[in-house]
Amino acid sequence: MTIDTLNDQNFDSVTSDGVTLVDFYADWCGPCKRMLPVVESVASSLGDTVKVVKVNVDQSPLTSQKFGIKTIPTFALVKDGQIVSKLIGSKPESELLAFASST
Repeated sequence: MTIDTLNDQNFDSVTSDGVTLVDFYADWCGPCKRMLPVVESVASSLGDTVKVVKVNVDQSPLTSQKFGIKTIPTFALVKDGQIVSKLIGSKPESELLAFASST
């Protein structure tokens, strides 16, 4: 399963409809790298019910600031363009899956 990487230009249009799980990360972040297989597995489990995307905080500072991202990894649940919940730090797959399914 491919997880799209969004940026400041396309974030709003991609997340404006439906439910999206956003992984805010950076390439230099060790915990973010360790979470990648977990995020990929969650994306496969969710199928088409929830979009799963990534945002590189270094390459998308406007989006990161808009949503108050100060710690990475941060997972945000976006419903129809609005963040409804955040989960900060590395999490086990079961917790991330429950978080993504909580809308």
